Amino acid sequence: MKVGVWLIGARGSIATTVVAGVAAVKCGLSAPVGCVTELPFFAGCALPAIGDLVFGGHDIAVTPLTKRAERLAEGGVLPARILDAVLDDLVAADAEIRPGAASVAGSGPGPDPATLAADIAGFRERHRLDLVVVVNVASTEPPAVPCPDHASLAALEDAMADGLSVLPPSSRYAYAAFRAGCPYVDFTPSTGARLPALDELARSERLPYAGRDAKTGESLVKSALAPMFAQRALRVRSWSGINLLGGGDGATLADPAAAASKLASKSRVLAAPLGGDVEQVIHIDQVADMGEWKTAWDHVTFDGFLGVRMTFQFTWQGCDSALGAPLVIALARLMSHAYATGQSGPVAPLAFFFKDPVGEAAHGLAEQFAALTQWAGQQ
Repeated sequence: MKVGVWLIGARGSIATTVVAGVAAVKCGLSAPVGCVTELPFFAGCALPAIGDLVFGGHDIAVTPLTKRAERLAEGGVLPARILDAVLDDLVAADAEIRPGAASVAGSGPGPDPATLAADIAGFRERHRLDLVVVVNVASTEPPAVPCPDHASLAALEDAMADGLSVLPPSSRYAYAAFRAGCPYVDFTPSTGARLPALDELARSERLPYAGRDAKTGESLVKSALAPMFAQRALRVRSWSGINLLGGGDGATLADPAAAASKLASKSRVLAAPLGGDVEQVIHIDQVADMGEWKTAWDHVTFDGFLGVRMTFQFTWQGCDSALGAPLVIALARLMSHAYATGQSGPVAPLAFFFKDPVGEAAHGLAEQFAALTQWAGQQ
């Protein structure tokens, strides 16, 4: 199966790292470190080869991918030694990027979903692709305000026909993806496909979707550690986290409205394994000097036997683009597999990748990985 990956936010740091990274793997300059689907558990799945993926997307940014890659190399995200080797792939992907919509709802009329869908369909036709997987890696939006026309597909399309529907940009992209016959992945905490009308559309078109908000750092550690406390019958009293971000993420999340979406998804990581009585305090702060890097410091208080108070702390430092890019690659490959095996609606076994997963899913990392590998082995 020849698969395209249509990236929303196609000139951002994660998208650029995805395109450059796939090109580097294809020409043998880099190993696929961090690519979950390269593990032996997935050997039986008929996944598209990493080097065969074809890229395009939507973005409001105009900086070419080649220039974006140079900046990422200067920041230590991309190895400078690979730039010449991946140049042609960056140019080819950049030629397939079409104008998009601002990632903040209310910042303008937004894109016409029919135009967005036509862009995706045109990409599929030009490259003679069997399938295109749409992945939203754009900036985080503020939480959407539910509207009556979001409740059913008929109501939504009636409102759209009358010019009355108010969909956040991420949901317009999801609608366009489904109308173009494409699976959709919410890599961010934006609303995306998580509306009843869009779930109905995905099911009616027999399309899978997954999300949302990929866990790449602090939340990944939380989802591994929280079940440990529960399984050892240790009562967690509070879990506090301070997140320092640079780059585009830091600038976006400096807006309290956009940060609200991220804070909500991060808080859900602990809710299922530890219950709702754990005091959570999460701060996200921009430190522009950090560039593409992020640091998270967590402080956990818990009770042991006889009520003895104890604490646990950890620090996570990493590069979000280098952590996120292999997840995008894995998700594109796995969604192509879900599509090929006839699945529609939310793909719950992909919860392993997300803070706030759609569908009925476990929330502990080990349980999620077991569910993912079992699903892959059954197909």
